[in-house]
Amino acid sequence: MNGNRKVKTFSFYHSRLTSIISISLVLFLLGLILLMGLLGNKLSAYVKENISFSVILEDNITEGEISRLQTSLKKLPFIKSTTYISKEMAARELEEALGESPEVFQGMNPLHASIEVKLNSEYANPDSLGVIEKQLESYTSVSDLFYRKDMMELVQDNMQKIGFVLLVLALALTAISFVLIGNTIRLLIYSKRFLIHTMKLVGATSGFIRAPFIRYNIVSGLLASLLSILMLCGTMYYLQQEFGGFLEFFDWKTLAMICGAEVLCGILLSLVATALAVNKYLRMDMSDLYYI
Repeated sequence: MNGNRKVKTFSFYHSRLTSIISISLVLFLLGLILLMGLLGNKLSAYVKENISFSVILEDNITEGEISRLQTSLKKLPFIKSTTYISKEMAARELEEALGESPEVFQGMNPLHASIEVKLNSEYANPDSLGVIEKQLESYTSVSDLFYRKDMMELVQDNMQKIGFVLLVLALALTAISFVLIGNTIRLLIYSKRFLIHTMKLVGATSGFIRAPFIRYNIVSGLLASLLSILMLCGTMYYLQQEFGGFLEFFDWKTLAMICGAEVLCGILLSLVATALAVNKYLRMDMSDLYYI
């Protein structure tokens, strides 16, 4: 008797451990997809906010007008920062790039003073650029505008493609994870199918029969989600060691959101899969239980 009890106990814990590991691996993959999506958004915002407009100023503009223009630009909702570049600074930058001052072969400084403008990421998209360009050109002291419109369009197009691919992967992985978790839980409940039928015979309600299975698998789902969070944290630590500054793209709120999503998915998927599996056996007749 003691030997049989030990075998059953070992089998019980072995099946539960297998279930937890299976669910945690699926949740880990879901977490990676979510992490990649958030990282893509952060990288997109970072790139967009570092593509600048060069607002070329008129030659006869005074320092007071430059100061007032810069103050006015800073108040615009789509502008993140401004940097004034004088003609002398522009000449020095060109000299560093070419190895020779432009004044040497032209006899004068042909460059104009400018204000480098960086946009907030939510405005740095092709739909907003035309409106922003017109508003900046409306200033009388502005001579011209230069910016990498093609670069902004390329970033926007690539992020849309990446977002679509990640969405498809997330939906496919969610469906696969539900099937895998459902099969894992169904195997655990399979061994209890005759117990379920016996409880039905003595008058137990469906809710009463379903409750212990749901509690059991919710705990398993919670443990699996915690294990997946540990694996995700280990992955992020590794990426931080390999690519310094990786974690700078995330704040604590974002990381907490990822962990919360892992826990929520683990509990919900286990809850739904358990309810469906138990309901299957609740609807079956005694004779059918021998043929499954």
